[in-house]
Amino acid sequence: MTVSLPTGAAAPTTAPARLRLALIAHDGKKDEMVMLATEFADFLGGCELIATGTTGTRLAAEVGLTVERMLSGPLGGDLQIGARLAVGLVDAVVFLRDPMTPQPHEPDINALVRACDVHDVACATNLSSARLMLNSLRAAVPGTRPRE
Repeated sequence: MTVSLPTGAAAPTTAPARLRLALIAHDGKKDEMVMLATEFADFLGGCELIATGTTGTRLAAEVGLTVERMLSGPLGGDLQIGARLAVGLVDAVVFLRDPMTPQPHEPDINALVRACDVHDVACATNLSSARLMLNSLRAAVPGTRPRE
């Protein structure tokens, strides 16, 4: 399968120097995302982070992480992250979804999760899977190790 890159985009020629992680949380899960990011701040600080609007703002303000902020999810932020993922610019996704609250942009959410499946990108959608993924990634990155 051939992937076409947007005009002006360069295909990655080598492994990225740093992991590129997307962090997304529904409104009812933003406190959990801040807690998770605080728990993994040492590791996440060494990654290139992108996030949807409010999530990224909170992670920068409350955890001190450097985060590139996309639009909020309902305004297209999920789609912006999905577009980057589709061209190989996202290595893993933490998407803390709120399964109990209807989301007005549900098609965008489904499209992002589907893009993870299509492009074989790890996607954690709850705290347990996010912790497993982040611990595994931290263990795989030289100079870091899982918390004991």
